[in-house]
Amino acid sequence: MNRVIITVVGKDTVGIIAGICTYLAEHNINILDISQTILQGIFNMMMIVDISGADISFDTLSDGLETVGTEKSVTIKCQREEIFTSMHRI
Repeated sequence: MNRVIITVVGKDTVGIIAGICTYLAEHNINILDISQTILQGIFNMMMIVDISGADISFDTLSDGLETVGTEKSVTIKCQREEIFTSMHRI
């Protein structure tokens, strides 16, 4: 499995999750886990996705989600799971 961590932060608006999930589905990327919350109007989401079956590269995924984020007025970042894990070790 080739897993990627996706984080999303920004002002809550209609369609954020729909836009991201549509983009992922269009590229055959499976959502393994998702957590989202809204704190005083600020949207925060973290996803773990499997890109093993993706029809695009990691770099294209990252750039595409950045574009989706711009359209939805949120910041979207992607990190490979092994990099994310290494960065967050105590």
